Amino acid sequence: MSVSMDLVKELREKTGAGMLDCKNALEKANGDINKAIELLREKGLATAQKRSAKVASQGAVGSYIHMNGKIGVLLEINCETDFVAKTEDFQKFMHEVAMQIAASNPRYVSREEVPEDVLAKEKEIYTKQLEEQKKPPQVIEKIVLGKIEKFYEDVCLLDQPYIRDDKKKIHDLLKELIAKLGENIVIRRFARFQLGEASK
Repeated sequence: MSVSMDLVKELREKTGAGMLDCKNALEKANGDINKAIELLREKGLATAQKRSAKVASQGAVGSYIHMNGKIGVLLEINCETDFVAKTEDFQKFMHEVAMQIAASNPRYVSREEVPEDVLAKEKEIYTKQLEEQKKPPQVIEKIVLGKIEKFYEDVCLLDQPYIRDDKKKIHDLLKELIAKLGENIVIRRFARFQLGEASK
């Protein structure tokens, strides 16, 4: 069936998906906008991984001030188009991530950013502790791997459990947003300031 441009525009405003995707989804859903939203979400989850190759050069810088001005966060999140950066979903995600940073104090965005020497030092500390406990080498190796995963959860924003739902991690929220909005979205960088804290 053919669908009106007004309906296509309405679906685009609700989902942030491309015009052609909206038109196709509405045609498949026989003009049912709610069914079309579901179809776009299903398609989005399947293509979220593919989006990561797209260049994310638009976006926004957000801020969050917590605890009567005792903690402040500046955050840059990028996407592919200015249109998506202005959507309510994008802005809400930015706010949630800024709150996460304020509450959980990560040091890096992702595990890829952790310097090799920092990782080596952590492994060395864990290994020494376990050697003192007279653990066998193969057991030590396994335990150290587990401890490193926990270290990533503590210091890497994307690996941190979400403060509102610890069954999800921040990278899960990010994938959901990519699926919903149909664009590559990247948490680029952040800075967290705590009153009276010495600069690093």
